Amino acid sequence: MPNETVLTNARIVLPDTIIEGHVVIRDGAIAGFDPGSAIGEDLGGDFLIPGLVELHTDHIEGHYIPRPKVYWNKLAAIQAHDAQIAGSGITTVFDAIRVGTDEDQAIRVDDMVDLGRLISQAVDEGRTRADHFIHLRCEVSAPDAVEGFERFFDNPRLKLVSLMDHAPGQRQFASLDAYRTYYQKKKGLSEDEFQAFSAKRLADSEKYSPASRKTIAEAARRHSLALASHDDATAEHVHESVSLGAVIAEFPTTFEAAEASWKAGLSVLMGAPNVVRGGSHSGNISALDLIEAGRLDILSSDYVPFSLLQAAFQIAGSEVLPLPDAIRMVTAAPAKAVGLTDRGEIALGRRADLVRVVSDGSTPPVVRAVWREGRRVS
Repeated sequence: MPNETVLTNARIVLPDTIIEGHVVIRDGAIAGFDPGSAIGEDLGGDFLIPGLVELHTDHIEGHYIPRPKVYWNKLAAIQAHDAQIAGSGITTVFDAIRVGTDEDQAIRVDDMVDLGRLISQAVDEGRTRADHFIHLRCEVSAPDAVEGFERFFDNPRLKLVSLMDHAPGQRQFASLDAYRTYYQKKKGLSEDEFQAFSAKRLADSEKYSPASRKTIAEAARRHSLALASHDDATAEHVHESVSLGAVIAEFPTTFEAAEASWKAGLSVLMGAPNVVRGGSHSGNISALDLIEAGRLDILSSDYVPFSLLQAAFQIAGSEVLPLPDAIRMVTAAPAKAVGLTDRGEIALGRRADLVRVVSDGSTPPVVRAVWREGRRVS
């Protein structure tokens, strides 16, 4: 006998319109949706949207190390992270795990590999509300980036790889003044210490980055992993990313790079906090400017999970885009970019990953309920 649920009296956000009606869920999938009421759970006129798809969140590290030198139980950290993710309306999340380490980094590659293993274990054991995958962020300027990357090959949750270089003069830190502002203050370095710190990272970048980019990109292609660029700043950066097989352009720092990425067929991704705050915290291109220019495809919560939902409704509330278009940036578009064709839209046969949302258009939205594959998880 099929397991069926009906959600009624909802404003249902479809790919290209909004209808007032009901949705039928059967055996974890969307079996139907129509205007008008039906016998079922009354949503009181609230919005019903697809579950959000998050491709890049750094948030898990903060649960593992909540204070300097405080290391939490990894499985408990994953579950705490998962609870916040699901409570933000995210039903599919790509947890960003970093490989390629500095000598003074608090989280070592062994920790990252173990976190990845435990994410997979948590999913298998049904501990998580959201569906978790791994996004491996590879710091190609580090001497151990390739070694760390290879240690994840046997993890079945690995689906996405990005190539990063945070050395001075590179991409996000093309401006040396920006690099100084970020790292000297963050690490509490004297001028001499900062100069030594910068010189070492620049030397490492020149020594390791070119070969590591190619090696990791070729391995990603062999293992059918989606590849993303990160912080491209120039058309030349974009050309290199395309030649390596990138399908996603994460956080391009300039309009030039975003435009070149979009024209090359890459899905352009920017941070939802950039939208919520009205601009980049590091002085890079505004996500809103890219949206208005039609050059932005995907939003990511980056470092604030709730910003994903908040940004989508803020975009619609300010009439930058209609709500279905804004919701697509946090649902269907990210799902499509990584080949997840079974979710991201309220459509027949898709997974019943759904979020009940209250929004008045002027204040942050409220998540009232979350379903993953038809099962209430939040």
